[in-house]
Amino acid sequence: MSTTDLLFGIFPYVATALLVVVTLIRWRLHPFTVSSLSSQLLESRKLYWGSVPFHWGLSTILLGHLVALLIPRGFEAWNGAPLRLYLLEATGLALGLWAAFGIGVLVYRRVTSARVRSVSSVMDFVVLAVVSIQILSGIWIAVGYRWGSYWGTSVFVPYMRSIIGFDPKPEYVDPLPFALQLHAFMFWVFLAVFPFTRLVHIVALPLGYLTRPWQRVVRMRESPAVYHSASDKPLERQH
Repeated sequence: MSTTDLLFGIFPYVATALLVVVTLIRWRLHPFTVSSLSSQLLESRKLYWGSVPFHWGLSTILLGHLVALLIPRGFEAWNGAPLRLYLLEATGLALGLWAAFGIGVLVYRRVTSARVRSVSSVMDFVVLAVVSIQILSGIWIAVGYRWGSYWGTSVFVPYMRSIIGFDPKPEYVDPLPFALQLHAFMFWVFLAVFPFTRLVHIVALPLGYLTRPWQRVVRMRESPAVYHSASDKPLERQH
């Protein structure tokens, strides 16, 4: 068995199994650990400047990857016109740089803020490192191996579909340059570490709110007497 078979043929299923099993265990047996554990009260300014570009940039890029996986022919049709191809490539690179700026701010915040660092776990730094490598390798590909949205549908889409169809074909990845292999591998690494981090709160949708009984909130009524702070004797209300 070659290294390629291990990393791109077997490890994807190990990562997916960890994602599903550990997430279910945390959700069912340790529900109070399925939380974002927000540190906004400890520091909010750098969190804003890091979180917004990171989340929006990365989410939009992931959506583009998903569209390419689901409808590759539509993606290829869009890229059939050079202007649309240039527009898509420029947009992807801009979003990648935006997300890189965001995660750079988040890493800087977690390292330099003593209050945030004091509540950080090892997995917080691990997931930041994994996502950073994923984003930077994507920028590397966009700059060094251009037109990825054009040739990616004939390289990564068949590979991902082979994994989904339980007929792994790591030979699709074997001849690719290191940057592309790194980008693909770090996706599986992210899936493997995801359930061990606070990011697992993403799957904890509050669906219970749709079916739980109505709750009645009663306003706290004022005491019929006002007590003097010094004597603690009740004083009559003045109307």
